[in-house]
Amino acid sequence: MTRDTVITGENPHHDKPPMQDRSGLQRTWAMIDNRFEEILIVAGFAVFIILINLQVVNRYVLTFIEIGNITTWTEEIARYIFIFVSFLGASLAIKKRENIRVGILIDRIPEHIRYAIDAANSIFMLYFCYLMVMYGFNLIQFQLETNQVTPALGIPMALAYSAVPIGFLFMGCRLIQALIEDIKGMSVRDGLLTAGISVLFILPAIVFKDGNITLLLFGYFVLFIILGMQIAFALGVSTLATVMATDAIPVDFFPQTAFTSIDSFPIMAVPFFIAAGIIMGNSSIIEKLLNLSDELLGFLPGGLALVAVVTSMFFSAISGSGPATVAAIGTLLIPAMIKQGYHPGFSAAVVAAAGTIGIIIPPSNPLVIYGVVGQQSITELFMAGIIPGVLTGLGLMVVTYFISKRKGWSGDRDSFSMKGTLKAVWDAKFALLVPVIILGGIYGGIMTPTEAAAVAAAYGLIIGLFVYKDLNLKGVYKSLASAGITSAVIILLIVMANIFGRLITLEQVAETVADFVLSISENKLIILLLLNVFLLLVGLVLEALAAIVILTPILLPMAMEIGVDPIHFGIIMIMNLAIGLITPPVGVNLFVSAGVMKLKIEEVIKGVIPLLITMLAILFLITYIPQISMFLVELTR
Repeated sequence: MTRDTVITGENPHHDKPPMQDRSGLQRTWAMIDNRFEEILIVAGFAVFIILINLQVVNRYVLTFIEIGNITTWTEEIARYIFIFVSFLGASLAIKKRENIRVGILIDRIPEHIRYAIDAANSIFMLYFCYLMVMYGFNLIQFQLETNQVTPALGIPMALAYSAVPIGFLFMGCRLIQALIEDIKGMSVRDGLLTAGISVLFILPAIVFKDGNITLLLFGYFVLFIILGMQIAFALGVSTLATVMATDAIPVDFFPQTAFTSIDSFPIMAVPFFIAAGIIMGNSSIIEKLLNLSDELLGFLPGGLALVAVVTSMFFSAISGSGPATVAAIGTLLIPAMIKQGYHPGFSAAVVAAAGTIGIIIPPSNPLVIYGVVGQQSITELFMAGIIPGVLTGLGLMVVTYFISKRKGWSGDRDSFSMKGTLKAVWDAKFALLVPVIILGGIYGGIMTPTEAAAVAAAYGLIIGLFVYKDLNLKGVYKSLASAGITSAVIILLIVMANIFGRLITLEQVAETVADFVLSISENKLIILLLLNVFLLLVGLVLEALAAIVILTPILLPMAMEIGVDPIHFGIIMIMNLAIGLITPPVGVNLFVSAGVMKLKIEEVIKGVIPLLITMLAILFLITYIPQISMFLVELTR
């Protein structure tokens, strides 16, 4: 299966011996090996969720208690714990082989060659980690020599910066483990092949030493992407190879960039929103939202299909993720739709398309990432995403209704029931409060997006543990560990993109691209069309978050130069990449929804075509009628 998504799975080469067959020492080591990062991640999540909620509570509830300068010191501690947790989460993601990569080519070549390429990739990733550890400890030594301390608590900055070398040390150890597992099953021929591939990787840097920096940078990046290297490391390793060939910037600059790029309070909204979505997705909240949607629309032709779209809109306002929305809703609805007579491919297609709303409607993780990378207001981006998200949902519902009516797929009952609807609203009241808390808190000026995300995570825990009581401590542990891995993959992507971006800025790539596009046409409408076509093509092969961190620094300046508001451009970019979630060969949502019932991907693709056309039409409207995105934003400016 071709994927550009989070790839999960243990190495298939070797099976570990059963736990009961090991000695006590082996069992202890196995437990440490399996749980060390997890325990620290869960503890870190718990601490910074408490800290951020504490500053909100102190601001509005316990105003009579003075806990020092609480906003300053809680934010400072939370930020530094977040950085440690992010790097530890990246280490755990390597262990569990959960990283974003492009498998279009690598998954289609013979197995022994694929293993050799994977081993070569691991060697280069390992060398990158080695340099980050070495220069990271040099940075710590400099911090100690200059006696630099944090502004709020006076903690030595060396302690905070130690997250970089320690994190990459753990990543390096996990890469060594993976490499050992990979090479155990190799023949001598495969080992020589790995060595040969590694030499081939190095050759361009030697042959084109002191060559064109931009050509080397993007050439290496494309090479590593095609050969299946994790996208985050492809960014970092391609930058390293270019720097070592051209001396464009000093390598010891990398660890400092790795730290400063995520030493940011707004970016902490990402793990909080992910945690909130996972926690609530593991509770009965999703079922209550489904019941409410069914009461509202279940009597119409295509009732269950319409329920899928509406529930996706509700759950999107909680999870902020497309694939997570598809997985949560598809597991429950796709089997029910097929049982009721809907075509299997169409059933999966509706859920896949509806799941795209998860990255358009707030709180959207891609919008947060765009805001951080493009240095734009996350609050305004969230506001700009509301109408396009709702418009997308309505458009999908209209098309779904007419398709269902033509096919004779009736609702599950004859008429609308006000009594049943009111009961469903009451049952779902705690779920419906989530977007009110998040968006009301942000737009009401009560909380920042990060604080709202932390409150949402805490709210999900309280509801799951004490109200619905369908979440226990083990479930909390698993949810936070999963959130740690998922968010760490995204954060590492941002870290590496910032390192990569230093060379892009140095070489003025954004200006060069803008000059090239403007040489084709200076007409704003034509340039927007070209940007849309380009982003749609990118969405075919690249995961949305990766595309955002790579392309925003390049495309945003050009968009602003032709007079496009950066907030409006953010919605255009997100909408294009949302469409990429349902376009082959890489459409993540397609594979997630097809996997629910083990359907052939061809069936789902056929079913998604009318929905895809609908989304393209909505993209056209959003692009050329800025007021759709900017109406609510302009009201608050």
